[in-house]
Amino acid sequence: MDVMDMVDIVESIASTPSTGLTPAFPGFEAPAKDKKERKMKRNSYCRGLALVLLPFWAGCAPAVIGGGAAGGYKAATDERTLGSMMDDGAITARVNAAMVNDPEVKARQIDVDTLQGVVTLTGTVESEAVAKRAAEIARATEGVREVRSYLQVGSKTFGQAMDDKVTGARIKSDLISEPGIRSMNIDVDVEKGVVTLTGIVENAAQKDKILKIARGDFGVVKVVDNLRVAH
Repeated sequence: MDVMDMVDIVESIASTPSTGLTPAFPGFEAPAKDKKERKMKRNSYCRGLALVLLPFWAGCAPAVIGGGAAGGYKAATDERTLGSMMDDGAITARVNAAMVNDPEVKARQIDVDTLQGVVTLTGTVESEAVAKRAAEIARATEGVREVRSYLQVGSKTFGQAMDDKVTGARIKSDLISEPGIRSMNIDVDVEKGVVTLTGIVENAAQKDKILKIARGDFGVVKVVDNLRVAH
């Protein structure tokens, strides 16, 4: 089963009345403009959802999840040196390990990204105390130059988690489709509609284009800019 097959399946699900994509009243015909907008949103949503489900249906999705061939591509196109990439990977692993071993922090709730020694934390945690503790753990980790914490305090429903995954996959898909953007160099994290973009880009024009793509997605509440220009 390929991506287009999955898109067809998801679209058939999305067309049911429970999604709100069909008229609410019998005999009601929506204006052509509204129907077109709904169709565009539905198609975009379905594309993102298909990408999220791809690893489960097809067994692998290297272009989306960064494994296998995509990992090699990222290493070849990343603006960092190989040594810097390895150092950042080691820092991320150390921070994650320290959080796993901490009794206060639930490591599975926190996403850790490292770029040139700067650690970014995203996710939703139970309290301000836990958010503070997570940042302390990261700062105390060997090799960390700076910690940027965008942790949110509260709870997160399964529906919100799925919406975030679909939004992230949809943005990643749009970046992959955009000529001139090395999408594998950009990490996209979504937490309750807040998108955090982390990575190194070639120039300011490329950065602006990436931010525009993210901000233009209908599932995005806010975009946090963690992008750096290489030159």
